[in-house]
Amino acid sequence: MYPIDLSGKNGIILGVANERSIAWAIADILGQAGARLALTYQNDRLKDRVARLGATLNDALLVPCDATDDQQITDMFEQVEQTFGEISFLVHSIAFANREDLSRPFSETGRDGFRLALEVSAYSLIPLVRHAAPLMKNGGSVVTMTFHASQQVYPGYNVMGTAKAALEHEVRQLASEFGEKNIRLNAISAGPLETLAARGIDGFRDMRHIHAERAPLKRNITVEEVAQTALFLCSDLSTGITGSVIPVDAGYNIMAV
Repeated sequence: MYPIDLSGKNGIILGVANERSIAWAIADILGQAGARLALTYQNDRLKDRVARLGATLNDALLVPCDATDDQQITDMFEQVEQTFGEISFLVHSIAFANREDLSRPFSETGRDGFRLALEVSAYSLIPLVRHAAPLMKNGGSVVTMTFHASQQVYPGYNVMGTAKAALEHEVRQLASEFGEKNIRLNAISAGPLETLAARGIDGFRDMRHIHAERAPLKRNITVEEVAQTALFLCSDLSTGITGSVIPVDAGYNIMAV
């Protein structure tokens, strides 16, 4: 059990893909802290994988939810409400772009590819927060995942950098809108991690090497460090923080070169 006690609190985690995903590391640490979790899966192809991970948690709820489908979002929250009654936190760790839009020049990004990346990676946060808010009867915390490419150009990240920039603005906008309901929204800007999604980024290994070389801590971060930050943001220790982007990148973001 972690020193932060989330016993009696319920929450939703979106984005668990496998045991190496950031969403799973967050789910695992929140579960260890005593929270009861609902894990979503996008489709039947991912269901068994997420179910196996969920089985290691205490009484986790497994719910289908494709975040590009409004009806599935509605159905997911109805099932969570029927099972949990209320929630204290929601973790949004989903993003997607077509592989070709990450490998070709940014100026060649197609309209459909741009729309897809922005819809999955950024827009999806909006309806999720809208549905989550009524279940956060005593306030709550929403945490999403971003990356430094929202502010700087990273070769191979392309349209995802645009999506993350939009996502960060949404965090500020939604934090302002839901603050009166005592609902906090924050983003974690994680350094490059070895995840399934990262495999689609050209030059990813070089990116990790440069981060480790230039960061003040002279290393890459771990997925556990991101999860620990999410645990803090989902707990009552962070009640004074909202609308923020919190870097967990070994200090890379402060360096000029």
